[in-house]
Amino acid sequence: MTAAVLFVAWHVFASFLWIAPPAPIRELAPGNALSSYMLPMFGQSWSVFAPEPINGDYRIQVRALVDNEGAEKTTEWVDATEVELSMIQYNLFPPRAGIGSNEVASQLKTAFDSLTADHKVIAGLNYFADDWNQRLQEKMKSYGDPEVVDTFIAKEQQALAYATQVAYAMWGEESVLRVQYHVTRQNIVPFDKRLDPEAQRPPVQNVDVGWRGTVVRDGQSSKAFADVFQRQYKKIHPEGAQQ
Repeated sequence: MTAAVLFVAWHVFASFLWIAPPAPIRELAPGNALSSYMLPMFGQSWSVFAPEPINGDYRIQVRALVDNEGAEKTTEWVDATEVELSMIQYNLFPPRAGIGSNEVASQLKTAFDSLTADHKVIAGLNYFADDWNQRLQEKMKSYGDPEVVDTFIAKEQQALAYATQVAYAMWGEESVLRVQYHVTRQNIVPFDKRLDPEAQRPPVQNVDVGWRGTVVRDGQSSKAFADVFQRQYKKIHPEGAQQ
């Protein structure tokens, strides 16, 4: 009971520090202890409220180059966000997994938008051969702003780790040779035009990157991910997973 009380007390205090505006009191949690505990399971923010509510939809799509009985084949795009969102729609007890792709896409696009035009051109090229990640970093940093590049590379590694799991779930780990993801954001109809029956949503904002090698992080379970993703995919696409 003592351990349970201490844990609940820490959780409530950590949530308070995380939700509250940045202040020196956050330093009570040393190093990255606070963010490591809160993310990804307990992350919260005020972005749902005014003055800056969430005003756009993020989406991440994934495709792969696969070995199809000795011949290379490019698959169709799979809308990973559609699959995950279907887990929380009409669900009184929505799983946290239903927003994973949305957060991956949001963080990736934020990092991508900070790049210069030259950086974005490099990001759009294909990097998947030996030491591809190191070569990509070096090429991007040759155009300056190394801190911005480091932030983007970190978020891209996160996106690639997610895209790899989607690809393995859809087409099998043994078949996937490399992957490509496509992130988009589309804003909602502006508030002042909400009653206009002819109002249209603003254009889609794209993040265009090239083909990449697969990325698997320590602690990831491809089998567990595939079990959940495949089951949900088949619910919204009864014809079954793509081969």
